[in-house]
Amino acid sequence: MTQFPQPAGRTALKLVVAGGFGVGKTTAIGAISDIKPLRTEEVLTAHSAATDSLDGVEAKTTTTVAFDFGRVGWDDPEHLELYLFGTPGQPRFWNLWHDLSAGAFGAVVLADTRRLESSYPAADFFEQLGLPFVIAVNRFPGAAPRTLPEIREAFDVGDNIPVIFCDARNPHSVAGVLLTLIRHALALATDDSALLDAR
Repeated sequence: MTQFPQPAGRTALKLVVAGGFGVGKTTAIGAISDIKPLRTEEVLTAHSAATDSLDGVEAKTTTTVAFDFGRVGWDDPEHLELYLFGTPGQPRFWNLWHDLSAGAFGAVVLADTRRLESSYPAADFFEQLGLPFVIAVNRFPGAAPRTLPEIREAFDVGDNIPVIFCDARNPHSVAGVLLTLIRHALALATDDSALLDAR
């Protein structure tokens, strides 16, 4: 498990932010990070156009090629230091997901209603890994409205997986997503502990 220094009076947690290409992972981490985020953004080139589909994100000019990193400290409602790792979205970088997820407490699968299918692999990955995750649907201007039940059905996940709307540009909205993830992961850990105690 990845070890992080424990800030005085705070519990350190590693969280992963994943999802399809251009769904807002870099934006979400940048919106909430207390530090200037570490970004590995590169300019999209004509050469990469043959590899990376820009369907639905034609205006995007950069891409994450390794990971994003941000840090946020909370003292209310809990004393937490969150280390946020954003994964690259393109299939050619998916091999990095295992390393970025090592030692993580949980994950956010960020999605865009215009291209939900681009985030299916992330949800499948965390489900197979056994890592607690939530699905956060980033509301893009002009996107066709979808209901949470429709999104849940599209991802084919049960009621035990939280599915929520968010605005990746808004720090309070991103904080709400992270709190939902932490509470979900803690509830799963409590359930697992109760099962072990019952054996």
